[in-house]
Amino acid sequence: MKIRVYYEDTDTGGVVYHSNYLNFCERARSDAFFKKDMTPVLQNGHFVARKLEADYVTSAKLGDILDITTELTQMKAASFILCQTIYRDNKKIFSLSITLAYITFEGKPQKIDVDTNDLILSLFDV
Repeated sequence: MKIRVYYEDTDTGGVVYHSNYLNFCERARSDAFFKKDMTPVLQNGHFVARKLEADYVTSAKLGDILDITTELTQMKAASFILCQTIYRDNKKIFSLSITLAYITFEGKPQKIDVDTNDLILSLFDV
């Protein structure tokens, strides 16, 4: 997914705020669902961030065009792990490893059913 860095994403020096890299990655994850005419909120539940590890390599700046890639690295019974990388001009500037847990609408962890498992596999090209 490609995005442009806008003024609202930056500080007064035109450098992207550290938290906005997480927002960019969230947009890319959501966009995978939108491309299939779906949302990340499914019939039986939704996903929440359980754990993440971020690596800030270099800063993005106002006007940059960024490319965000998302790769599924592990499926578990009630969660999965994605590796997301942000590139500018084909150079890595940020990476994120995020564990997403599947929960009920009441907030309780639940096992990922077969249909949801297949959906995740199709969204993030294993």
